[in-house]
Amino acid sequence: MAKIYVSPRSIVVPGDLIAEGDDVEADSVYIERRGKRFYATITGLVSVEQVDDKYKISIIPLEGAYIPKAGDIVIGLVEDIGLTHWEVDISSPYKGILTVQEALEKPFNPVTDSLKRYLDVGDYIVAKVIAFDRARDPLLTIKGKGLGRVTEGSIVEIKPSRVARVIGKKGSMVNMLMQETGCNILVGQNGRILINCPNKDIEEILVLSIKKIEAEAHTTGLTERVREFIRKEREKRGV
Repeated sequence: MAKIYVSPRSIVVPGDLIAEGDDVEADSVYIERRGKRFYATITGLVSVEQVDDKYKISIIPLEGAYIPKAGDIVIGLVEDIGLTHWEVDISSPYKGILTVQEALEKPFNPVTDSLKRYLDVGDYIVAKVIAFDRARDPLLTIKGKGLGRVTEGSIVEIKPSRVARVIGKKGSMVNMLMQETGCNILVGQNGRILINCPNKDIEEILVLSIKKIEAEAHTTGLTERVREFIRKEREKRGV
């Protein structure tokens, strides 16, 4: 039977024992399993969720860099171009690698063609991490629905450790932001957020709201406070 040693949303530090048991599942790279015991490896807020007969535990880091993991959607900035790949800043200690095979649907000949024609230095892309094992840089792809070069909207940067708070439980926070502002929002796991709003006033309100979430991520009742903030700002600005 599972033993949970911490309260949900309590703060843990590296080495803290969080839970123990066969029916506990760690949903975070910041939790280390030793036998049947689960320990925090970073300072953060603990989340404990019971799903059927199992307990899912995770940690929202209060600080720390983005560590890629396969399946993550990230927003990257093209920094350099090789003969057959692009190097992409993904706000991580690790540089993202996008090969031509994971970007183009047609054959590419570096002798007669240039990657600059497709993605240039300074371009933002929405990409998916397809492989990463810390022995080599993370591999990216832009093949897939919703992936590719960013052609419109603005980028907001926050600490990667605050991403989970911007998304909220089951998307509650980001859904509220979209409903209240009418903006489209795509949250990259690496702390970059792509927003596309009806006008500049609304965009400014949304950016302020995201920064408020980042600053107050450790507090409770944040969703309702941000909702109230947006409504007051819209009323004040007449938008």
